[in-house]
Amino acid sequence: MADYLPPRELWPKRVYTLPEFATYAERFNPTEELLDKTVAAGRGDRTAVLFEDQRLTYNQLLTQANKFANALRDLGVKEGDRLILRTPNIPPALVANFAILKLGAVCTPTSPLFSRTEIAHVANDSEAVAIVVSSALLGEVEAARDSFQTVKHIIVVGGDVVEVKAKGFLAYAELLQSGDPNLDPVLRTREDVGLLLYTSGTTGRPKGTVHFVEELLIVPDSFGKYGWRVTENDVIGGSAPLAFGAGYSSYATVPFRFGAAASLIAKFEPEKMFDTIQKHRISVLTLAPTAYRKMLQVPDAEKKYQLNSLRLCTGGGESLTAPTYRAWKEKFGLEIFEGLGTTEMMYVFASNVVSRKAKAGSFGQAVPGYELKVIDEDGKETKAGTIGHFVARGPTGTIYWRDLDKQRHAITPDGWNRAGDYVSVDEDGYFWFVSREDDIIKSSGYRIGPEEIEVTLATHPAVADVGVIGVPDEVRGQIAKAFVVPKPGQSLSSEELIAFCKGKIATYKLPREIVIVSELPRTPTGKLLRRVLKQKEPATQQPAVRTATG
Repeated sequence: MADYLPPRELWPKRVYTLPEFATYAERFNPTEELLDKTVAAGRGDRTAVLFEDQRLTYNQLLTQANKFANALRDLGVKEGDRLILRTPNIPPALVANFAILKLGAVCTPTSPLFSRTEIAHVANDSEAVAIVVSSALLGEVEAARDSFQTVKHIIVVGGDVVEVKAKGFLAYAELLQSGDPNLDPVLRTREDVGLLLYTSGTTGRPKGTVHFVEELLIVPDSFGKYGWRVTENDVIGGSAPLAFGAGYSSYATVPFRFGAAASLIAKFEPEKMFDTIQKHRISVLTLAPTAYRKMLQVPDAEKKYQLNSLRLCTGGGESLTAPTYRAWKEKFGLEIFEGLGTTEMMYVFASNVVSRKAKAGSFGQAVPGYELKVIDEDGKETKAGTIGHFVARGPTGTIYWRDLDKQRHAITPDGWNRAGDYVSVDEDGYFWFVSREDDIIKSSGYRIGPEEIEVTLATHPAVADVGVIGVPDEVRGQIAKAFVVPKPGQSLSSEELIAFCKGKIATYKLPREIVIVSELPRTPTGKLLRRVLKQKEPATQQPAVRTATG
């Protein structure tokens, strides 16, 4: 076993219950399965990728992937090598991804927001041999360049070719033109590493999560088929970066398994997302809850934009909340089917979309192929309505790259994957999010989920965004502290907001301190970076504003 993988006894137990999983060959190539076979079936003229005014057919996407793969092979890239992608969601990112996979190499997409320190960490931790980077995101790569230990080539997408080459980099456009348009795929085993995703760093340094070659088919064959129920007529769109499981699965695997199309957007803006839905005729929209909330703030959007192409709206990455679900349904006549998954397990394994019967505030039921349960501190399954640790098992599982300590904590003794969340499940098998385990607030013997406080504060008509963390308190151990962003032109006071919460949540859950801020730190997928808020807090402090019950 390679030294970057944990011992097999620490792997999760994988369960393959769907008939599709038995059809995979012991050796195959993901690009061949997702692109070549569609072209070979005579459907090469179908649209594969939409970006702004650009349209790539399956023929064009496959030809470009082959040409770039041949150019990479000429540079010395071989099976098992790791290559970093650092780009927005643009067509060359998908071309590079499929080129890397066709060579049998390992695609390693990274967040566009990673700093030079994080880029250097990922490059050295993965022992990457090359980086494919957008010219707009080149700055931090240049700054990290002297720290790279294994990177041999930096390939720049866009920008001035002369300037790129003068800096000692390679131009993507030139490599694309130089490569041969034909390439035989490198066949790999089902348990070879095909994809390496790094977590967003919400709780610390980005951690590498390993995904086997088979997972690039498992996700579309489970969630894509039984959740979204994708057909070749679908256009799947949204804004999650390819660097995370949600974005990669949504725009680099699921559409291509069914001969459908992926709609890409380089940067989320509410109006631009509406325009893209309308222009590309998106049928399946997948966004972070924060994105939906921002779109709800666009004046008269229901009158300005034609959204009749949408058949499905889904979301995840953080709690959608019942108010957001109801507001979207009231304004656009569409439900948002919330789901929950992890980058570690590749994608969504619980969702309301499975039954098409959403419960506002719940993230749904098990996706076909997966089993879910809630356990207590002793590992025993809890009763309905009891808060506990969320665990899952199925055909994908958590495997960390070079992190034995993290791996040991991630898997239960009987082989289930810990999701890292506190949840509860009701009598109907619907799961309800309470808090990330790292974010739970322990105050006066109570366990308080910050999400419930955030949802309450978010219903105030003058609140645009809110985040809640636990901070040290000499009496209670911890108290809840809220950071609130007012809507433009609105003024708020902490006293007003605390009074607003009274009667809506239990007294012991009331925030004991509220700070008005201009913005909150969030990842590209919309997740609140509570770690960043916590880092700004002193080790001990006395809260400046307390409730009357304090």
